Amino acid sequence: MTDRPVPTGKADRDYLAAVTVGGPQPVSRIVVVDYDPQWPGLFQALASSIRAALGGAVLGLEHVGSTSVPGLAAKPKIDIDLIVADSSDEDAYVPHLERAGFTLRIREPDWYEHRVLVREDPDVNLHVFSPGAEELKRHLIFRDWLRGNDDDRNLYASVKRRLAEREWEYVADYAEAKNQVVATILTRAGYIRPVGDPS
Repeated sequence: MTDRPVPTGKADRDYLAAVTVGGPQPVSRIVVVDYDPQWPGLFQALASSIRAALGGAVLGLEHVGSTSVPGLAAKPKIDIDLIVADSSDEDAYVPHLERAGFTLRIREPDWYEHRVLVREDPDVNLHVFSPGAEELKRHLIFRDWLRGNDDDRNLYASVKRRLAEREWEYVADYAEAKNQVVATILTRAGYIRPVGDPS
């Protein structure tokens, strides 16, 4: 397994082109809004749709990202971690999810065989991993820490709002700009990146 590109101030363009199905889509502006108490209900409805599409192939579903943290400002996009037996086996789940309105956008074979499918109305990023992927653990530690820590939740919100005032070519650039504060918060949460982990 190889590392993702080392952050350079802009997400690696060659890497983005290689892993994005249909090519990266410029965004210009990132919108960060106040927490919406409807987000947990949207996750539950989406989770039901995913389970209906995949049945027993669903080994786990978690609401992650900023919309999963009550009180946290966020991009109005629901992030979900889906665990399947083998995320590299797209034939086992992608066609079913496509029939449920999702579209495959990211394929990262060298980074936990990570896949991302998207859907609009509501906006969703569905992250697909196999069991045991370290990124699953990292997402949950970060979420749970922010749910219980007002200071770090406020810090993260302020950084996101400040970054959202800038113009960005790609969402990946905005995400990369958050790496330092995310790493700081994860360290306070007790997360230690395993040796050889590519995240």
